[in-house]
Amino acid sequence: MTTQKTQSDYDVVIVGSGAGGGASAWALATQGLRVLVLEAGPQYTPAKDYPLTQDSWELNRFPDRAFYKTRYSFGFAQPLEEKRAHLRAYSQVQGQTNPLSQRLFGSYHHVHGVGGSTLHYSGGAHRLHPNAMKMHTLFGIAADWPLTYEELEPFYSAAETIIGVAGPAQQPGRPRSQPYPLPAHSLSYASQKIKAGVEKQLGMHWDANSLAILSRPYQGRPACNYCANCNRGCPRGDKGSVDVTFIAPALATGHCTVKSNSPVVHLQVGDNDRVVAVEYANADGQLEKVNTPILILACGAIETPRLLLATQSPHCPQGLANDSGLVGRNFMETVFFASSGLHPEQLRTQGGIPGDSVSWDFNAPDAVKDLPGGHYFAFNTPETDLIGPINYALRLAPGWGKAHKAKMREIYGHALSIAGMGESLPHPQSFITLDDTKKDKYGTPIAKIFSLVDELTLKRLEFMRTKTRDILQASGVTQVIEQYSNYDFFNATHVFGTCRMGNDPQQSVVDKYCRSHRWKNLFIVDGSVFPSSGGGEAPSLTIEALALRTAKYIKELK
Repeated sequence: MTTQKTQSDYDVVIVGSGAGGGASAWALATQGLRVLVLEAGPQYTPAKDYPLTQDSWELNRFPDRAFYKTRYSFGFAQPLEEKRAHLRAYSQVQGQTNPLSQRLFGSYHHVHGVGGSTLHYSGGAHRLHPNAMKMHTLFGIAADWPLTYEELEPFYSAAETIIGVAGPAQQPGRPRSQPYPLPAHSLSYASQKIKAGVEKQLGMHWDANSLAILSRPYQGRPACNYCANCNRGCPRGDKGSVDVTFIAPALATGHCTVKSNSPVVHLQVGDNDRVVAVEYANADGQLEKVNTPILILACGAIETPRLLLATQSPHCPQGLANDSGLVGRNFMETVFFASSGLHPEQLRTQGGIPGDSVSWDFNAPDAVKDLPGGHYFAFNTPETDLIGPINYALRLAPGWGKAHKAKMREIYGHALSIAGMGESLPHPQSFITLDDTKKDKYGTPIAKIFSLVDELTLKRLEFMRTKTRDILQASGVTQVIEQYSNYDFFNATHVFGTCRMGNDPQQSVVDKYCRSHRWKNLFIVDGSVFPSSGGGEAPSLTIEALALRTAKYIKELK
């Protein structure tokens, strides 16, 4: 490969086109700044690449066809305790999902492509609980955010308007300056059954979720058709993925350029504490270099620290922006527990919206005694992939022949799943570093993930296991036939914390505007800057709000 040095024609270079990168590109391009977005993965064509009308739809997950997909490795495999066997994943038909005596490493479910992981997310559009941003002050754990909910609130509202979020009039503990732009989706029949049961038997609230999924036509996009396949990619544009909501209007300004299949392979630093250039491989595999008056990294909580740690020079011998030694530290992951059963009624859960209903009763970080950190519980059948006949046949209906056929007719559409997601707290044995034995095709070390389920997380999983079963029982399900958790599997969608934001340069990587404390033209806008994870809320809306706030700050600098 040859390197072709090019002079920058851009005011801002953004690496990554997911929630942080896409929202940053839109906010800056609409203000007239010349923006270049470098994306390692491809530009998908939804109508072509997400073929949900084909007979084989259920056999296919999101079509991750990235030209360049960074691999990662894992550290130690945590031993599993016999006394925790009830937390392990199993199904009635297949038995114990992980047969080993140690935790299995599955995947970090990160999409390389224009739009990032929002291409396959389920559309959760959540604001953090205000007290989740003050975990250290309130409980002496994690870290406080260096900004308040009130400071972020206008940017939450702006992001919701751009995306077209459908939501209820209010959500507990989250003050609003204006209503959601679209009304909430009506509850599915399954969610109505859950709501009636838990309100009567458990005294819980069960309400419509706030979703980046259109409940009515909005800005030229159609309303949702309730196919339940958000995770496989939305071919119609009713889901508010970043390619549709931020990237497309950014390109329409004429001030934004997006280069797909263009992974960044090297960051070049110079004097005066500035990042001077980015080297990347173009779509033809040739290396090019672009100058960076301002650089925004938005690659996620694993890839962003990888790039920073791999950038070592006399100016930054321990890695770029790593003067505090915290790049890669404070890694927080998805804390998750789901329980599934068969309802005696036909619920028609083979369609609808993933997570159309939710309970915020335990979301405040002090809601559960002696268990600091929040939780939320939601209808989850589509996200467990119990929406097609193949999964019913393999996971829920034992046997073969006529008996199996009869069982399928009896149970199809009856599956009901409840998921709990909860606070993830940093601890020293969960972190991201470089693998000193493995490199990618361009010679850069890959990321190595260290993940430990600690005692507080185990306690949280116990609580979520109990509560998901209580909710199922109150809804009319008498037997749990499948469960899954992150106790015996690492399978993360939401990851946080590896470039923590804060006021103290010795205790954080970036400041309240997501700007490096030292490198004055370097900004990081993704989940890696989160000082705390929140109580299970989907992070994309918060990332987008942070991106809009950071873009406003950058514009003021110009």
